[in-house]
Amino acid sequence: MKRISRLLVVMFLLVVLLGVFTGCAPKEEAPVEEETIKVAFIYVGPKNDGGWSQAHDEGRLYLEQQLPYVETAYTENVPEGAPCEKVIRDYCNEGYKVIFTTSFGFMDPTLNVAEDYPDVVFEHCSGYKTAENMGNYFGRMYEPDYLAGLVAGMMTESNYIGFIAPFSIPEVVREIDAFTIGVREVNPNAEVHVIWLNSWFDPVKEAGAAETFLANGADIIASGVDSPAGIQKAEEAGKYGIGYDMDMAGFAPNAVLTSRIWHWGLYYTQVLEDVHNGTWTAGEYWEGMHSGIVELTPYGPMVPQDVQDYVENKKQMILNGDYDPFMGPIYDQNGVLMIKEGEELSDGEKLSIQWFVEGVIGTIPKGGS
Repeated sequence: MKRISRLLVVMFLLVVLLGVFTGCAPKEEAPVEEETIKVAFIYVGPKNDGGWSQAHDEGRLYLEQQLPYVETAYTENVPEGAPCEKVIRDYCNEGYKVIFTTSFGFMDPTLNVAEDYPDVVFEHCSGYKTAENMGNYFGRMYEPDYLAGLVAGMMTESNYIGFIAPFSIPEVVREIDAFTIGVREVNPNAEVHVIWLNSWFDPVKEAGAAETFLANGADIIASGVDSPAGIQKAEEAGKYGIGYDMDMAGFAPNAVLTSRIWHWGLYYTQVLEDVHNGTWTAGEYWEGMHSGIVELTPYGPMVPQDVQDYVENKKQMILNGDYDPFMGPIYDQNGVLMIKEGEELSDGEKLSIQWFVEGVIGTIPKGGS
């Protein structure tokens, strides 16, 4: 009986001690859920345009894959000007904290809204205005433009290359010039003819411009607009094309020599990491191929190896910092020396350029249209 009593006492003490130690043990705190950052994108065209807006939307999807604390939304087919401003304001009022506006004509509407929402981060693509909470971003697409020009200059047989252009803003003039510098480096007899569409995305106009070029003897069509329509017309005619914005080989596999493309997701991810870490500041991003934001796609099977080797060598020179397409001597289309040998256009001059280099056939409309 005593033995049973002692056993009961021991068990009682063990229960008491267990309760004491359990009560003293630190409690595990529930993990804190990471706050979601709502991010909005505004596109000037449809998200599946096969070019500019689709490249941005692929960047949006890349961002979502990379950062689990990001939630995104988008609005497509937004006209430039006042309609864009309303879309931006609506996103701000819905609690979106980072907004990317992805067309040149969205610049002023973005700035207007940024002034009224100082706690929202705004990033505008291809413009030049900034504010304390609004940065801008672009890439040195003129580097792949130049390389693509080398390809076109060595592949053309008619020496007539058509360039379909949207608006006559410096961004587009710079791309046409860099492309033509490449063309003329390897083929001084070739000409780059320009047709302005006054539109970023209009497949009917783009196809019509390509047909005009082809009827006049072009054997290569270079796209500077937002859909593959012009390149597809080149393929229908048994000619070649140079794609833009994203790899257009899938739309015209027998025509596309190469494409100049964007990797926007790399920049979008960096911006959101900075916002998340509290280190974001408004800046003016303008990087080249070394950053990965712009690139030349793999060559089509019709591009000979010696052409590829020449272009790859020039690409490496650019990556090494040994060459820039806007190194002199460079003449304008009237034969006037604009950049002396041993000199190079400054970034400011590149960003504001409004003259065509030798070899471009066409004029630059006033007012960017």
